[in-house]
Amino acid sequence: MHTSITFKNLDPSDALKSYVSEKLNRFDRYLDSMAEAAVVLTVEKFRHSAEITLTGDKLSVNAKEENQDMYSAIDRVLDKVEKQVKKLKEKKRNKRTHKARNQRRQEERSRESAGPRADGVRHISIETIEYKPMDVDEAILQMDLVEDEFMVFTNSRTDRVNVLYRKKDGSMGLIEPAA
Repeated sequence: MHTSITFKNLDPSDALKSYVSEKLNRFDRYLDSMAEAAVVLTVEKFRHSAEITLTGDKLSVNAKEENQDMYSAIDRVLDKVEKQVKKLKEKKRNKRTHKARNQRRQEERSRESAGPRADGVRHISIETIEYKPMDVDEAILQMDLVEDEFMVFTNSRTDRVNVLYRKKDGSMGLIEPAA
């Protein structure tokens, strides 16, 4: 981890630098890629404050803590940063597992709808769509824009529901109901 330490109203100390660097190294296990930490250590009268900005691995965390002892302020601000990093990583992990779970559900549904179940009844998934009046040429343009396999629309010339679909060879097919 790349660390930059700034001292304000405080003499730079190798002991503080090594303490902060050693404590920041524990974040390497949470971060996948190289991260940067900007640490500002400040003394104002009897208040010792430590501020850390940690950036990297698609996250940015900032925390500040004041105390009467500099080492205590550093420990407390690092605890805050650790909580934030854990929370962000957990949120990212939950998002990934949520996507995978939804994908598995969709695959299960498609397998169920593909063939008959053990009791001989087919599972049918119902999807409602909105269709609007348009010309066949406009429907072809719309279908090319969204790259769908089919489009349901009301033919503006006949006022009937039509289905435009893409054939396997790339050409288009149109289903028009008979009167």
